[in-house]
Amino acid sequence: MNASIAAPQSDAASSGSRPRHLGRYKVLPTYCLVLMFGALCIPIGVLWDISWHSTIGRDTFWTPAHILTYLGGLIPGLTCGWLALKTHFFGSPEERAPSVSFWGFRAPLGAWVVIWGTFTMLLSAPFDNWWHNAYGLDVKILSPPHTVLAVGMLAVALGVLFLMVSWQNRTGQESPVAAYLFVFMAGILLLMASIFLTERSTPNQQHTAGFYFLSARPYPVYLVAAARASRLRWPATIVASVYMLLLMAMIWILPLFEGHPKLAPIYNPVDHMVPPAFPLLLIAPAIAIDLIVQWSRRKRIIAAESDAARPWWRSQFVRDFGLAALIGVAFMAVFIPVQWNFSKFLISRSADNWFFAGGQFFPYTSGSHGMAWRNQYWDLDENPFTLRAALIATSLAILFSRIGLGFGNWMAKVRR
Repeated sequence: MNASIAAPQSDAASSGSRPRHLGRYKVLPTYCLVLMFGALCIPIGVLWDISWHSTIGRDTFWTPAHILTYLGGLIPGLTCGWLALKTHFFGSPEERAPSVSFWGFRAPLGAWVVIWGTFTMLLSAPFDNWWHNAYGLDVKILSPPHTVLAVGMLAVALGVLFLMVSWQNRTGQESPVAAYLFVFMAGILLLMASIFLTERSTPNQQHTAGFYFLSARPYPVYLVAAARASRLRWPATIVASVYMLLLMAMIWILPLFEGHPKLAPIYNPVDHMVPPAFPLLLIAPAIAIDLIVQWSRRKRIIAAESDAARPWWRSQFVRDFGLAALIGVAFMAVFIPVQWNFSKFLISRSADNWFFAGGQFFPYTSGSHGMAWRNQYWDLDENPFTLRAALIATSLAILFSRIGLGFGNWMAKVRR
């Protein structure tokens, strides 16, 4: 792998905002593309594995889907292990400067996060195999071993994200490739977040309060953080597009392959791999987020004095609370009507086709109470979406938008 790094160039205009020894770089290392490929294997493997369980049932641990998922941890982990050894033993001063020390070894911050995530993923493998042998098919996606695996996968993906944003911040506008890789990686993280919410996010549940409570948490975090940290003009929109396109690709590709259940009971006989449900229309609130963030950038007053010299009510920390409130309200004001009405189409027979996969995402174990429930909303009496629920969901969206702004502010400064 070519890991050459261009010589740093001085930049007097930005020397006050970052350490001078970190420099500015033009060349994106080849290993960044390897890391992106490995990270992409994680959600693709997980979606394939869910389809495998929904179509075939419990199979050997060494299914192609499991192998692809763990390759998604091994490839970035081994790459970052190589990067740590290279940086520590053979790195030039320019390569060692934007790194952090851990147990005496030096490597970029993201590399250490990836390595930790890889070890966590590998630790979950024997635990997961034992769990399946003891209890059979998973009742829920987040079983105890899958929870350990999910923590490891999240760490791997976040580590790659930190590496991409580090390169974006060091290359500046001279290399837009790093900026696009950063938002693409944020789209992968958004896809992973949606996978963990699959059990509560089917179209039949999108008129319940619980669905909007869940949606108000992870989605604003990733969309807002990307919008704040990215150097691109429409980062949140690109992130939502990546999430939708990757999930739609799995919807179209998986049913092309034959598959049959191997475990009873079989209430829904299937003969092809079961696809996931159609993605949420997060691109609509993402456009609203981008517009608000663009507006906030235009309104931001660039003053010579630091935040410490300004009145506390004019500090960036306080202003971000008002911005988070605006974003949270806008997110729910757009997302609720769009997804509420789109779900009506998704549970209708008009969506039962190859493009939308309406009614085709149910596993072979579903349908014991007949088939009419596929075209109905569930849990409306137990979990109704009321005005009070809408206000709670909006409050959650505001809170997690503020977390996203804080996360984005921190990532915008990462150069190690």
